[in-house]
Amino acid sequence: MAKITYIEHNGTEHVVEVANGLTVMEGARDNNIPGIEADCGGACACSTCHVYVHPDWAEKLPKMDAMEEDMLDFAFEPDMSRSRLTCQIKVTDAMEGLVVQMPEKQI
Repeated sequence: MAKITYIEHNGTEHVVEVANGLTVMEGARDNNIPGIEADCGGACACSTCHVYVHPDWAEKLPKMDAMEEDMLDFAFEPDMSRSRLTCQIKVTDAMEGLVVQMPEKQI
């Protein structure tokens, strides 16, 4: 289990524990965190779970695959150095303290 901080675009922080094996998107959904819509349910078929990973974490997460990279083209204002789709990030103990910030909107 890992404590993850989700920061809404307006700065509101939500710190929740997310079980190993779930995705960062599922952690947001299960804890009613606003700002992550996850319209496709985690199939990497949309970009509505887009976040900006805190710079300290950008290099610590597993690399994104080509499918995630392609879907980020549809995200609102992606920053390819920090943007990720939360449905593609599986939670492990090593993610203790992960911080992600939601964009202004999801598209």
